[in-house]
Amino acid sequence: MKIAMIGTGYVGLVSGVCFSDFGHDVVCVDKDPDKIDKLKAGAVPIYEPGLEALMTKNVEAGRLSFTLDLAEAVDGADAVFIAVGTPTRRGDGHADLTYVMAAAEEIAALAKDYVVIVTKSTVPVGTNRQVKQTVRKANPELDFDVASNPEFLREGAAIDDFMKPDRVVVGVQTDQAAEVMADIYRPLFLRDFPIVTTDLESAEMIKYAANAFLATKITFINEIAALCERTGADIKQVSKGMGLDGRIGNKFLHAGPGYGGSCFPKDTKALARIGQEHAVPMQITETVIKVNEETKRRMIDKIFDLCDGQLAGKTVAVLGVTFKPNTDDMRDAPSLTIIPALIGAGAKVRVVDPQGQREGEALLPGVQWVEDAHKAVQNAEMLVILTEWNEFRALDLKKLARRMAVPRLADLRNIYAVKDAKRAGFVAYTSVGREGFQTDGS
Repeated sequence: MKIAMIGTGYVGLVSGVCFSDFGHDVVCVDKDPDKIDKLKAGAVPIYEPGLEALMTKNVEAGRLSFTLDLAEAVDGADAVFIAVGTPTRRGDGHADLTYVMAAAEEIAALAKDYVVIVTKSTVPVGTNRQVKQTVRKANPELDFDVASNPEFLREGAAIDDFMKPDRVVVGVQTDQAAEVMADIYRPLFLRDFPIVTTDLESAEMIKYAANAFLATKITFINEIAALCERTGADIKQVSKGMGLDGRIGNKFLHAGPGYGGSCFPKDTKALARIGQEHAVPMQITETVIKVNEETKRRMIDKIFDLCDGQLAGKTVAVLGVTFKPNTDDMRDAPSLTIIPALIGAGAKVRVVDPQGQREGEALLPGVQWVEDAHKAVQNAEMLVILTEWNEFRALDLKKLARRMAVPRLADLRNIYAVKDAKRAGFVAYTSVGREGFQTDGS
């Protein structure tokens, strides 16, 4: 089948590359000339493990190409996927559908034969019906269907998620559209991965409901972590005990500095707005948004407390600034709240991140970027772990402590045990939801 993918951002590029690996003929289109030039040259504009090799393989096989010309991409396509951005709209928290509707109008103007227009972007309930109306108005003669096909890709594990999904959700209105979508996903169906076919609205709601629920789990365990700190309980033991319950599960029960990224912040705000518009307030989701922001601020307080409230003139080494490991995504990362607060208090901040510098240089002005943890902590008075990259999980704590002017550790991902920090020579240690210690008076 021929597939056109409009948008070469995270979702569009990963989806287009993976569809081509299924054996489909995929043309990815974007309006950014620089991005298309880089893709044609074999350069991937995002960091995602395994993506560059898979892209190269399918370009060389002739199944994958990139273009600025939407007409070229749409011509003869069985399905056109819309995978453009739906950022949070300023002022009201709703998803901005400007790019989605613009893409729909362009498809309507260019398509000649029957085509399924598939919304891959995360959109509010009712959007696909709006897409249908937009296309019908722009080209009343066009034979087409619309489909909703939300993505469930985890950054850092996106290819595995696409190739071995928990489920594929497809919302359609006609049998013909369902058949086209079944043909597109046939390689997964043949391997018995669940394909959930629903109506348009249910498919749209599944995406928001799933992300809001996961964000709720993260926020819930962070609230429990705050209570553990006051009561003497250990959040890691609490999380383990909870997660062994099959009704709860152990995923997304790791306490930390709050959620971030491209999905959870945007989608929880959008769901809250949808609820307001339909007079069904999403009170749990609204609280999740509020508590997540409070969690980030609580992390700032932890760092200040470890220095007795005095950060002016102190050097702070920060390990990890992306919102999670194995990605270069900085969107709504806790670091964007925490690090400016440290700088604002007069601290000198050194940052280490394997992939974060490209985006982080513009987002975190005033920090010094260094190559590794040992350089970052030289004569520093504080070490903060913000993102749990693998290379930060087995550091030589004794060596780090010896290099520091005052060895203090704020382990905001609970990577190291209290006893490990004490044994290594740290004089002060704090984590999330666990006992810490402070022996220095400086």
